[in-house]
Amino acid sequence: MTYTTRMEPWRVIGLLSGTSMDGVDVAAAEFRLRGHEIEMLPLGYRSLPYPEALHRELVSLTRSEKSDASVWCHLEAETSRIFAEAALRGVEELAAGRADLVGSLGQTVCHTTVRGRTTGTLQLGGPSRVAEATGLPVLSDPRGRDVAAGGQGAPLAPVLDLLWLGGATPPPDDALSRGAVLALNLGGIANITVVDEREPVAYDTGPGNALIDAAAELVGAESGRDTDGALAARGQVRPDLLAALLADDYFRTPPPKSTDKERFGARYLRDALTGLPPVPEHDLLATVTEFTVRTVAEACAAHAAGLVVASGGGVANPVLFGGLRRELGRHGARLCTSGRYGIPPEAKEAYLAALLGFLGPHGIAGNVASCTGAAGPRVLGSITPGRWPLRPPTPVEAPVTALRIPEPGAFPAADREGACASSTWR
Repeated sequence: MTYTTRMEPWRVIGLLSGTSMDGVDVAAAEFRLRGHEIEMLPLGYRSLPYPEALHRELVSLTRSEKSDASVWCHLEAETSRIFAEAALRGVEELAAGRADLVGSLGQTVCHTTVRGRTTGTLQLGGPSRVAEATGLPVLSDPRGRDVAAGGQGAPLAPVLDLLWLGGATPPPDDALSRGAVLALNLGGIANITVVDEREPVAYDTGPGNALIDAAAELVGAESGRDTDGALAARGQVRPDLLAALLADDYFRTPPPKSTDKERFGARYLRDALTGLPPVPEHDLLATVTEFTVRTVAEACAAHAAGLVVASGGGVANPVLFGGLRRELGRHGARLCTSGRYGIPPEAKEAYLAALLGFLGPHGIAGNVASCTGAAGPRVLGSITPGRWPLRPPTPVEAPVTALRIPEPGAFPAADREGACASSTWR
């Protein structure tokens, strides 16, 4: 892995839309290299919802086996427009009008894995429109290079998790935990990273919020969501349905592995319900929520978890989060959110996109090969030029071993203003 010797901070905008396909998350951060350590100073986070019509189109077309090419072109154009708007707002509202680069994970619409090998991954949210709107270079498609190297293109969170939690000093209560430290993301799909310097492990455990959303949509819940777990809280877990949901071979497949909500979505739920006595709507939501709880907790327990640091939209669901605390506690593990370690739970993946944007131009690998299954570490992403000629920093060989989040104000304001006003890419 390599990095530049320049100490000026880079101000990077991070973009992505998760598997819920409900909007674009944008974060801004400043990065500075100090020896073997990256400092990341979070500058702020926003979420820009998709127009309802676009959300419906994305959800319905990704479930359809027949899609006209012109429809996909329309979706790409509309999604790119929202990504460009989100990036521009990130620059103006979060980065005080000055940034060096945009890192984008895009909107994943297809991620196909056959017999443990990812055969393709497709993201919308084209970087050209983002570059045109902001004038900044854009690093996009970080998954593609990992897939080309024989990896699954997911999860990419380990590069953040390992640098961030591997060297973090835990608060006093967490320091008492015995066992492994795990990072958990509760998005549409849940994934974990086992923070282990010898042989890191990371993979998708199965559904996070995806099946809960599918159940909420099936029963006609408002906005297709079980807001705050209100429906699940009123129901009882149905053992017969839970057993049917748990029967999938995915949960017995060893890592590295990845999946998507097309596997664990509405069709999966309908198949599990086939042949069972009617399931009341509250019981349905209670059961699918418990399904996520069990699969996540069992995956964490398999790695002797002592501390689990959670992020993602599922953290805001008290039934899901409370169930995880119960089950993890039964296995002897503590549960907290990423906010305890300096990253807001809802913003972590957007900061991951920003970090990947920073790593690529500096020649630092963005994948962890033992987690994705790639042939080795790879510098990820493709660069779309901005308004000025590309002048990436000159990389030099040196290891990067930690990411530290300094206290607010750790970067002097004058230093930040000057460095970002004269972009390293101009």
